[in-house]
Amino acid sequence: MPDKYAVIGNPIAHSKSPIIQAAFAEATGQDMSYERLLAPLDGFRATVERFAAEGGKGLNVTIPFKLEAFDVAAAATERATLAGAVNTLKRVGDAWHADNTDGVGLVRDLVSNLGVDPRGRAIAILGAGGAVRGIVKPLLDAGAASIAVSNRTMAKADAVAATFSRYGRVEAVAPDAFGGRRHAIVINATALGMGGAAVDRFPFDAAIFAPGAFAYDLIYSDVPTAFMRWALGHGAARASDGMGMLIEQAAESFALWRGVRPGTRPVFALLRPGT
Repeated sequence: MPDKYAVIGNPIAHSKSPIIQAAFAEATGQDMSYERLLAPLDGFRATVERFAAEGGKGLNVTIPFKLEAFDVAAAATERATLAGAVNTLKRVGDAWHADNTDGVGLVRDLVSNLGVDPRGRAIAILGAGGAVRGIVKPLLDAGAASIAVSNRTMAKADAVAATFSRYGRVEAVAPDAFGGRRHAIVINATALGMGGAAVDRFPFDAAIFAPGAFAYDLIYSDVPTAFMRWALGHGAARASDGMGMLIEQAAESFALWRGVRPGTRPVFALLRPGT
């Protein structure tokens, strides 16, 4: 019988993870199944426990359960602990072990797929939620010169800066206070524009883009996202959505579960023919 894996969230029907993980399994000869698992908003723990009782070996965790996933784990990696959020659970004995592969997925997409090197670059991150906590230290580890975190609720941005400033230059900046600051890489980690929703304007100063700046949206979409359009209209030279991050973080999860790292290029071609 194949080993059982799943992606858990609410909503979950839109998730491309089953396509990605099935491609990885076929390419590496792994005997496993992978499904979408819809958990009630008030029933995450119960759904996870039921999945474990049925022999589940691992889970990818998506919104809105990344914080709750940390609480169900008996152990967690340093990167998951720093993030306080989890996107990968692995069954070890009778317990769940937690990890966060979002940051390494982002960095791999930037460097290996998009040719964007964070080394020595000033980076701005718009938003201060759980996703941001998963990407700040990997960006610093990749050599970012500085990271400015901005959020409409500044207390959240301040908390991110307080947590990660020990690892590098990280500061909280109010949305209207960027002024003359310029950043080579600008990352959207807000929910603005998610699901194709129209956005008249982003509550951030468009002056944040340095000449030649690269804009990256953690949201993935088959058409340019609202943030990508806004960025390209306000000084960014290039922009990308987060499909590559989705694929690369999935590959990292797969390697943690199965002990073999799959190639990602064929999955890009599968999800976006012609790339």
